[in-house]
Amino acid sequence: MFAFINSPPNLGSLWVLVGLFAFLAIIGAIVLAVAVRRYVHRAEAPREDYAAPKPGTGNPTAFMTASMQAVIQKLRDQEKELEALHKSERERAQQTERLSEAVTRNMPAGLILVSSAGLITSANPAAEAALGIRSLTYRRYTEVFGAGSRLSQLVDNCLKQGRTYRREEVEHLTSSHELRHLGVTISPIQRTENEISGALCLLSDLTELTVLQKQIQVKENMAALGELSAGIAHEFKNSLATISGYAQMLRSEAPPATELREYAEKIFEQTRALAHVVTEFLKFARPLELADEPVGLRAVVDRAVAEVAEAVPGVEVKVEGNFAGVSGDEALLRQAVLNLARNAAEAVSDNAGGGRVTIRGEADCTGPHAGQRISITDNGPGIPLDALDRIFLPFYTTKANGTGLGLAVVQKIIVQHGGTIQARNHIHGGAEFIVWLPFSREGVRTIDPAPASL
Repeated sequence: MFAFINSPPNLGSLWVLVGLFAFLAIIGAIVLAVAVRRYVHRAEAPREDYAAPKPGTGNPTAFMTASMQAVIQKLRDQEKELEALHKSERERAQQTERLSEAVTRNMPAGLILVSSAGLITSANPAAEAALGIRSLTYRRYTEVFGAGSRLSQLVDNCLKQGRTYRREEVEHLTSSHELRHLGVTISPIQRTENEISGALCLLSDLTELTVLQKQIQVKENMAALGELSAGIAHEFKNSLATISGYAQMLRSEAPPATELREYAEKIFEQTRALAHVVTEFLKFARPLELADEPVGLRAVVDRAVAEVAEAVPGVEVKVEGNFAGVSGDEALLRQAVLNLARNAAEAVSDNAGGGRVTIRGEADCTGPHAGQRISITDNGPGIPLDALDRIFLPFYTTKANGTGLGLAVVQKIIVQHGGTIQARNHIHGGAEFIVWLPFSREGVRTIDPAPASL
């Protein structure tokens, strides 16, 4: 046969080769058809047939069927392995997500994510507590922070310019009109180098810290004034007494309706007014020894309203809300409420539409700021913006005949009771003073340790 193949090709030998190849092709097709048929029958048979012993290579059809079954089984095993790996990765991702949510939810600092479109996409409970707003998600930051607020400006600059702000201090007015001091850190979230996809905002409530700093500052001012008053008040009052005495002598000896008598009257009036200023200054500078007794604030407010009605009869004074009892000095607390209410009434006494003063009480018995809140609101012209930061300073006044010590004394009384006081212009016009007092305080304390004596 090899000789036949190696012989020179002719037409007859070509036909023989073609016939031989055709015969082999027919035989292969028959074998393949039989193998496919057996494979189909085995695929429809029960699964335990797969566990049958593999046939040897002596049977080509059975060998091919067994090989195909082995490949299919291997693919199934790989599929199960991939599914197990996918399940493990999915569980790991879910565990990481739960851990991230737990960390964010329990952070002491507030966390807010703002998208490039200006929507809040995520916020933790600490952020809601710091802002005093529930359900921050999917609200515009300008709606939550206030369109013209400092915090909105910082977020806007971060989204548009990619600027980062660290440890900024801003003021935020809550929906309940409570002013809070917040520490803010804002940084952009960059998808690429030139594309900003959002902003990350961290918030810390610094209200209590700010209040403590102001209380310390007030105490330091009181201590300094106490030391100064101890050195000058005695000599000052002696000089005033001498001037007043000589003025009274001149007034008694001068003939009526003469210039000498008129001058003596003016000297006596001015020395009396100056003596009043010295007395008020000493009240402010001396340390207060507070009584520690239960005080019903409703009775205190009602008495102050009655006195204001007599002093400024043309002004309507209204009391709203609820007032609880606190621990403190009733006389001093009445003096503080009376001073605030009288100031408000005097500020609106010339109001063409009729002056109105509202004293509103709110007792908060739960939460971290449990205590009594008292707000005194009027419909007057409000407080000048340049005076808001100075109205509690000693000797600062916007009244023509004021001593500048009334609000300073009020602040001292409130602070020594462990409370706070703040002033602002009300959103509907007029001024508003907000006093917060704790229900109880720890013993009797003095603001300045150095007593002022005469």
